[in-house]
Amino acid sequence: MGRAERKIMAINDQLAALREERRLVTEELVYHRHLDDDARRDAAIGDAEDRALAYETGNDVRRFERVLAGLDTKTAKLETRRAKLLERLGDL
Repeated sequence: MGRAERKIMAINDQLAALREERRLVTEELVYHRHLDDDARRDAAIGDAEDRALAYETGNDVRRFERVLAGLDTKTAKLETRRAKLLERLGDL
């Protein structure tokens, strides 16, 4: 197995790990979105403590959304790298 093939296999492993991490983060995001939805409803009729909790849960949702965006960016870069390596293999 050549160097390019080893790189492709390593990228495939990284992509698999990113897919699993994305799955887990997505599940966590769904949970936090439910919490945020409940907290926002409570804040609409509640007191300052309820509004503070809604603010925190909103921040949690945004944080997980940023994590997902970062994972998507990493995945896209790796897929581009893999495509270039595969193209090079095809040229050999």
